[in-house]
Amino acid sequence: MLLALLALTACSGSGSPPSRAITSFDTQADSGRVLVAHDRELRGVWVATVWNINWPSSSSLSASESQAELLTLLDVAQDSGLNAVFFQVRPEADAMYQSSLEPWSRYLTGTQGTDPGWDPLQFLLDEGHARGLEIHAWMNPYRAKAASSSSATSNHQSVVNSQYAYPYGSTLWLDPGAPPVQDHLEAVIADLVTHYDVDGVHFDDYFYPYPDGTPFPDEATFAAYGAGMSQADWRRDNVNQMVERVSNTVSGIDPAVRFGISPFGIYRPGQPEGIAGLDQYAELYADPVLWKANGWVDYLAPQLYWPTTQTAQAFEPLLDWWAALPETGRSTYVGHALYQLDSTSTWSVDEFREQVRLTQSAGQAHVYGGIHYHIGPLVENRSGIRDVFRDELYPVPALTPPVFDMANVEVDAPSVSLTSTGAEISHPAARWWVVYAQEESGWRVDRIQSSKQARVELSSGRWAVSAAGKHGVESLGVVVEVP
Repeated sequence: MLLALLALTACSGSGSPPSRAITSFDTQADSGRVLVAHDRELRGVWVATVWNINWPSSSSLSASESQAELLTLLDVAQDSGLNAVFFQVRPEADAMYQSSLEPWSRYLTGTQGTDPGWDPLQFLLDEGHARGLEIHAWMNPYRAKAASSSSATSNHQSVVNSQYAYPYGSTLWLDPGAPPVQDHLEAVIADLVTHYDVDGVHFDDYFYPYPDGTPFPDEATFAAYGAGMSQADWRRDNVNQMVERVSNTVSGIDPAVRFGISPFGIYRPGQPEGIAGLDQYAELYADPVLWKANGWVDYLAPQLYWPTTQTAQAFEPLLDWWAALPETGRSTYVGHALYQLDSTSTWSVDEFREQVRLTQSAGQAHVYGGIHYHIGPLVENRSGIRDVFRDELYPVPALTPPVFDMANVEVDAPSVSLTSTGAEISHPAARWWVVYAQEESGWRVDRIQSSKQARVELSSGRWAVSAAGKHGVESLGVVVEVP
């Protein structure tokens, strides 16, 4: 359908010329088309809802107070030069959105299953997209309760599939080897991708739980379903099957939705040489190398939560190791431990400058950005970190990299016309408009804005406006002359 004409609300990127209304009625869009492009980079931030870490600040907030906090988070992400928000929609087999399959999260109202009277995910999608931000649904696949003593509703997985919900440490964990658990997870993801216009589905590093010295109590399911395999291989196979299954489900519903995982930052001790730490292959039963090699994920975002100055878990050698994995067209992003900022002298603003510099310089090795855990320091502007992000690390707007499997799906150029109040743009299927200003050196990205904002104000000069699809592919630019 045709896009509605809305007033411009996006602001210009760093170094942009001042905007003004177009007053020449007879100026028309140039019939020419020009090839435009810019350096792509995913610039993400995680927003954690478990334990009310980032949002909402309290489970006793009113709807208007909760919405105001979300708007603040989105404004902070936009002001920081970021382009993607990874929002935790399923912290413990519950929902931060309207779901017929799982109960409302207790972190919204204090009581699991209580309707908050509004839909946080839909609100986030509407407001985030309007700010030029992708919204990725971050889901925890197997954690049933962050605190095993918390109350559960009758439709919660700890009740429906109680025989497959195990206390482990202080948490309650769903058995990845149980077919009902696997089937339910797939149904939840299919439901979310069908009903919400998310840009991605994201898992973190919680597969089998981090070991606490006690055995994970899945002997019965292993006896029932693990014939002919060692328990370790069977557990890895359970996770591998889940990853492949979710990948197929997501792409089958909407191939423009990205599916990615942020695994623990060490694959195995000694890989690369000199690295020590937990063996996720043997202890979490996660094999991200296989997932990427088989194309089951659109990206991996290993959590490299160590400083560049550390030896046994050195950031740069780990970055190089993950970047060197066979990429089959898939991206690698880097997980940065922003939450550590100022926790010690090691975790200074300069440490994050260096980490982002290393990440950006690794672009030729299939590393195309990073995700920061979590948004809290940016909200505080701790040690001026938001200013550093905006002015130094991410000063020029950028789209995220295209979805690999849709990189050849072309996007037609938009229709552009000029009026006395601005350039009006339309396209039947665009997600974003990308506005370029012509300079002596070529075309420079000026701003990226939602396609729902179909009026763009331009100052005098020569401009090009392209349309980008949800899958990240950009059209030719339509050249616009403004006197």
